[in-house]
Formats: sequence, C-alpha cells, structure tokens
Amino acid sequence: MPFLEEAIFVAVLCQLIFFINDLYSIESQLSLSSIILRIIIALATCSLALALFYLVFPSLELSKGLFLYTILISLVLITFWRVIYNWMMGKINPTQRIIIYGTGSTATMIANAVIEEGNPKYRIEGFAGENIDAHDRKLMGFKIFNAQKNLLKVIAEKKINEIVVAFSQRRGVFPVNTLLNCKLRGVQVVDLPDFYEKLTGKILIKDLRPSWLIFSAGFKQTSAYKLFKRVSDIVTSVCGLLLASPIMLITVILIKLDSPGPVLFKQDRVGQYGKPFVLMKFRSMKFGAEEKTGPVWAQENDSRITRVGKVLRKLRIDELPQLLNVLRGEMSFVGPRPERPYFIEKLQQRIPYYTQRLTVKPGITGWAAVKFQYSSSIEGAVEKLQYDLYYIKNISLFLDLLIILKTIQVIIIGKGSR
Repeated sequence: MPFLEEAIFVAVLCQLIFFINDLYSIESQLSLSSIILRIIIALATCSLALALFYLVFPSLELSKGLFLYTILISLVLITFWRVIYNWMMGKINPTQRIIIYGTGSTATMIANAVIEEGNPKYRIEGFAGENIDAHDRKLMGFKIFNAQKNLLKVIAEKKINEIVVAFSQRRGVFPVNTLLNCKLRGVQVVDLPDFYEKLTGKILIKDLRPSWLIFSAGFKQTSAYKLFKRVSDIVTSVCGLLLASPIMLITVILIKLDSPGPVLFKQDRVGQYGKPFVLMKFRSMKFGAEEKTGPVWAQENDSRITRVGKVLRKLRIDELPQLLNVLRGEMSFVGPRPERPYFIEKLQQRIPYYTQRLTVKPGITGWAAVKFQYSSSIEGAVEKLQYDLYYIKNISLFLDLLIILKTIQVIIIGKGSR
C-alpha cells in the first residue's frame, strides 16, 4: 500500500473512532478534562486497531518509535485544536438567550426540554406572560416578565436573541403587536414546533396543528434521491450478505445447537403505504413464544429470549436476514423500523399522525433507533414516532449517512439492545 493510501486509511479509521467516541458532537461542549480523556480513549482504540491491521499486513508497519511519537503528538495537537475550536465557536456562535412566551404546561414542557438537553447553545432568561401580578413572578425558578409592560425593556437589558412562542392553545387573543415589535427590533420569534424540532431532533406531536405539517418545509423526496437510495440499498444488501455470510453461517449453527425450532423467524410487518410483507430475522426467542400470550412487545430481560438470542440482539446480528428484505425492495437500509399489523392498528387509534410514518420504506436502522432506547409502551411509541417524523421531514442522503455512522456507534457501545 503506497504511503498516500496508507495515510488516507489511517485518517479515515481515526475519524470513525473519534466519531464513535462522540468527539464530533456539536451539541455537547465538553470540559477540558473530558476532552483529554475522550481523546486518550480514542487514540488508544486507534492504536489497537492499527496494531491488529499491522499484524495482518506486517510490511506496512511503522517503526515503534515513530508510532509512539505520532500518538503523543496527536494527543497534544488534537487537544490544543479542540480548545481553540471551542473558544472560536463561543465567539462565532454565542449562546442564544431565550425568553419563553407563555406560562402554561406547554411553556414549562419546552423549558424542561431545554434543561434536559443540556445544550450550551441555549440559555433561558425567563418567561413572558400577560396580566402578571406582583405576587406571581417566578416559574421553575425563572422570572416571569409582564409582556404588556416591559418586555421590550427586558429584551434590551438581557440581550435576548430569541422568543419561543409556547401557548397551550391559540383560541385566545394572540399578541400580534407585542411579537411584531420584538421581531422588528431584531429578535427572532420562533413557533414552538420549530424550536422543539431544532432543539431535540424530533417533532412534537402534542397539540401539533395539521397546518404546521402542511406548510412547513421538508417532507420531500426527490426522484434523484429515491433512485440513488434504491441503488445504494441494492449494493449495500448484496455486499452485506457476502461479507456477513461467515457470521450468518456460524449463527445458524449456534441457533440449532442452542434451542429447537427454525433458524429464521418470519413475521408479518407493515411496509410503505401500509403494504404488508414478511420480515426475516434470526430466531432469538424460544420457538412458539407467543402461542399463549398473543402479540406482545419484547421486554427488557425477556425470559422468552434464548442464550444465543441475547448475544444476537446485543450485537444486532439477528437483523442480518433483513438484508434480503432490502434486496427485494420491501425495506430500505435506513428508515423507520417496521411494525406489526396488530400494533399498527392499536397505535394509530391512540396516537395522532401515527400512519404518517408509513409514507417511507421501513428500515433496518433509523433515526429513532439511534436516538431512543428500545421501549415497549405507548409512551415509547409516541417518542419513536416523533423521531420518525423528524426523519421523514428532513430526509436526505446526509441524514441517512449520519444514521449509519450512529448505528455503528450504537452497536459498539450496545445502547438500545433488548
């Protein structure tokens, strides 16, 4: 391998490992000690991966002295760069000072979301309400400002960048003049669904107006995107089946030795536009696990899962046969996880906009799969739907690639397995 190709290989490998260690996460602003610790772990992982590579290809091995100097220099330079980068980002993209316009349950919900996300980009300066008396001036520890009297003065004094409109409902008098005056003074006025989507990477379906879905940007799949995605699905599934064939053969043997029953588990699922198809997985549960109970969600520490099945689920190996579903066009590599008809029927009766997730092909992995841990409840289904709607709204090749990279990260750290 010539020097240039070897350098590119090492650079790509290091970037992938740094990504897995969350060193390319823009949302989190790490302390210096956390940055150094993560860089040390990432460089140690890179060293181990390269040592294994050089064991297979000894002719490409660097001298031990040069290798050690490279690691030490990388630690110093990368740490220095990350400190400079964080300082620059603080200057270029300073913290957004926000006021939440509203004092009801919706306003407190969005405040809790800002606090839980812990994104240093946003800082709550208070709430704005109307007809606020002198004895009711605080909410969640934040000051409540009287929007009718001194909101413009507060905006100037506290250098507010953004106002999030968070009313529980809009049937009352909407403060058009107040918000218009704020906007004319250079303050960004943001609707609750837009802010929540930008903050969390999901779409809030509680009290969501259908008009927001209709008029908001996104929810568009171009012909070029569909063609490229289908071609990439075919190439990925064929290559995946060929590369994974040794693992799949070993899996077949282990399943046969571990428990009686078929190797493959076949189950009816609902595909794009509600079209049913048969999903294939390696069997990870005892044969006939639902004969007495009927359809139920998998639980944490589910007693129906076999010994081999626990490992298969942990490493996501049980999903490999779904590459055949991708090859046949029933699924895509990236998309919302396909659900069973029984649960689709139940969930669409209880959750608004649930059937909208069927407008794209289901996937082996998806935005909800990498952002939300496995859940077996109605509340969990709502949470996953919010992520799925975000994916459908912002669908793109870049988002697909990001999901694939995060899937690798999830598999390695084992998050969300059940």
